[in-house]
Amino acid sequence: MADNTYTPPKVWKWDAASGGAFANINRPIAGPTHDQELPVGKHPLQLYSLATPNGVKVTVMLEELLELGFEGAEYDAYLVRITEGDQFGSGFVGVNPNSKIPAMMDYSTNPPIRLFESGSILLYLAEKFGAFLPKDPAGRAECLNWLFWQMGSAPMLGGGFGHFYAYAPEKYEYPINRYTMEVKRQLDVLDRQLADRPYSAGDEYTIADMAIWPWYGALVKNKVYEAAEFLEAHTYTNVIRWTDELAKRPAVQRGRMVNRAWGEPSSQLHERHDASDFELRTQDKLDPENSTS
Repeated sequence: MADNTYTPPKVWKWDAASGGAFANINRPIAGPTHDQELPVGKHPLQLYSLATPNGVKVTVMLEELLELGFEGAEYDAYLVRITEGDQFGSGFVGVNPNSKIPAMMDYSTNPPIRLFESGSILLYLAEKFGAFLPKDPAGRAECLNWLFWQMGSAPMLGGGFGHFYAYAPEKYEYPINRYTMEVKRQLDVLDRQLADRPYSAGDEYTIADMAIWPWYGALVKNKVYEAAEFLEAHTYTNVIRWTDELAKRPAVQRGRMVNRAWGEPSSQLHERHDASDFELRTQDKLDPENSTS
């Protein structure tokens, strides 16, 4: 049997041709690679994102706020194509020096406030509008417990399991087993939490659910990594129940569409500037010749 062990050198050197999905945008340095200003629309809230799980968190939150009638939550959403390096443009780096989506500017304040990291954006919006974050100390603490549980757990799911199971150029047993064990443990944590309560933090739908659902809901429904059978996702019945219930919410359905650039054209709303865009500006409407619907 071939020896596939790796002996690290004394000093690591960047091999730009290391392979694997997203290798063309991964680099060990920060900062912009090119000058590119960000567009600014008519609303105070300007979102620059992509409908990955982290991006969906924020668009769901914004649509939920609008569903409740918060007019100040109106927003412009611009598509950031991360595989093409948009996140390394000078304008984007100015909003998020970490060059990750989502990023947001709030122009309702003077000076404007920049926001990055999905959990930070969710918490900022919840406090700004006084919604989806319990006001009593115990409820607030429990909500934040689960919000930060997601923020801390997702790198093991995405950067760990997702990378080695779905994206790495070669499959290796040790990392796949290591991260599979952790992801199944996380699913068990969530499943037990949802066994006797409707939402992750209790009886109230909160930003914790909005953070967790795009990752773990998509995982058990086989929408990321195509790993539901491998993980025996159907055995996490409480997670499945919660996932299905949240998927019925109109704001969740809209939020999933914003900045989406794959899948059925009718589910893709590359940019969002008005509520009417969901009816008028999905890709099947803008590019009917290439629509499969």
